[in-house]
Amino acid sequence: MIYKKPLLYAGCAAGVLALIAWGGAHWVNGDGVNQYTNDAYVTADFPTVAPKVSGRIDRVIAQDNEQVHAGEELAHIEDDDYRAALDVAKGNRMAAQGDVTNLEAELARQDSVIAEARAAVLADQANLMFARQNAVRYRNLSSGGAGTIEQKQSSEAHEKEAEAAIARDQAGVDAAIRQVAVLKGQLERARGVLVRAQGDEKQAELNLSYCTIPAPMDGVVGERGVRVGNYVHPGTGILAVVPTHAAYVLANFQETQLTRVQAGQRATIWVDTFPGHPLKAHVDSLAPATGVAFAPIQPDNATGNFTKVVQRIPVKLTFDADQPLAARVRVGMSVEANIDTSSKPEGPHANDTRYVWQ
Repeated sequence: MIYKKPLLYAGCAAGVLALIAWGGAHWVNGDGVNQYTNDAYVTADFPTVAPKVSGRIDRVIAQDNEQVHAGEELAHIEDDDYRAALDVAKGNRMAAQGDVTNLEAELARQDSVIAEARAAVLADQANLMFARQNAVRYRNLSSGGAGTIEQKQSSEAHEKEAEAAIARDQAGVDAAIRQVAVLKGQLERARGVLVRAQGDEKQAELNLSYCTIPAPMDGVVGERGVRVGNYVHPGTGILAVVPTHAAYVLANFQETQLTRVQAGQRATIWVDTFPGHPLKAHVDSLAPATGVAFAPIQPDNATGNFTKVVQRIPVKLTFDADQPLAARVRVGMSVEANIDTSSKPEGPHANDTRYVWQ
């Protein structure tokens, strides 16, 4: 009996350790229904705000960690140069518009010019007919001795003058007709200049509007590096606006835990910052690849000795609505996540074949 007690104690201790190991394994890897991981964190899709034009910052409205709304002014670039550029563009556009108007009026007037030139030709033809009749009459008189040679020569000169006038005015008609094509070409060119001037004016207006840097969305200002007097360039980030209301969780589950995970299943989130206050969530979607698949340098398993390692796949979890505590969650916080794979999928992605993984 003396030797049985140590054996009994050892057996009990081994049983307790086995039970603890079994429970720990189920807690870490899931019990087939509840899949748990502590490899999870809060994130959000947020942009880095950058100016579209260069210039010196003359005022900064947004403050560190301030709540802002979409469209609110965050900062402003000194706009004197851009206002001057807009005035120049407006002047060029007005001048181009005047050129188009003048050419349109001249083209419309050209019909009258052509009609006037043709009328002059008709008048010249009448004068020529009269001059020819006079020339015939004076030639007859001169041949009969009733007229002088001077009168005969004068009538013949008038006849030639009338013929020359017809040729001159007919050339004027032809020139007036050809001028229509010239004016049309000039008008098209002027219209092109006007379109370009209008585009320059529009671009100048946009550049002036870009001096005001607005918030792209509702959120909280972070990483504010801009100060009054800084000279900024297009595309250079000056601050970030983080939509804390749209934060979500990326939980990295082992590939062996995802057998029964579906979009829309219920999940529970424990935020390290708020111990004892779990948050409700749902599975939004599963990543298309493991984390290592997107690594800049991927492992080459075809060389050397191979050691199989269980891979992890990111799962996106979104917080349920009407949870005041969720508004206090911040990007980057560490969390623990559990997915109830026995729950019925629900939510916007539950029946969407683009997200459901079966």
